[in-house]
Amino acid sequence: MTARKVLLSLAVVAATITGLTYAGAFDIATSRVSPGSPAPDFRAVTLDAHPVPKGIADYRGEVVLLNLWATWCGPCEWEMPSIEALHRDFGPKGLKVVAVATDDPGFEQRVRDFVARKGLTFEILSEGTGKIETDYETRGIPATYLIGRDGIIRKRVAGASDWNSPANRALIAQLLEESGKRADGQTGREP
Repeated sequence: MTARKVLLSLAVVAATITGLTYAGAFDIATSRVSPGSPAPDFRAVTLDAHPVPKGIADYRGEVVLLNLWATWCGPCEWEMPSIEALHRDFGPKGLKVVAVATDDPGFEQRVRDFVARKGLTFEILSEGTGKIETDYETRGIPATYLIGRDGIIRKRVAGASDWNSPANRALIAQLLEESGKRADGQTGREP
């Protein structure tokens, strides 16, 4: 590769990073939806024959992993098995996993088919207007928020993540412990 091509490549990379930074893609510090802030309310519906509206208030007092995703999103599909594994291990211990599909209205059957094909057992909601993405200040999906029982966001991840990783498991165990429920499912604290 010639020096000219290397310089051109570096200029393209620098311009891309500058553009993303200017657009705010890396700036969650100024976001009102960041760790330490209250989780905004939202309205989404269940995928039942008669959809039931749900919002953040329906999960008050629970440790919640809120995941915004879509059926057409490759990274969303990639991370779903790790979210399912986390749900199976920590659901009985107090973790509430809520995945909100952001597919356009009218695609609820596609969401149901995806859930069945992937064998997902956690709660799936639908909100296709884009309002939840605006309210949670996402810049793409997947976007995931770990929310403590007090309704405060403890972790925010833009993009796919291995939610069943040792670090994420330890954080969830800690949140369950802080919240008065130990990771082994028992209430209270050891002396």
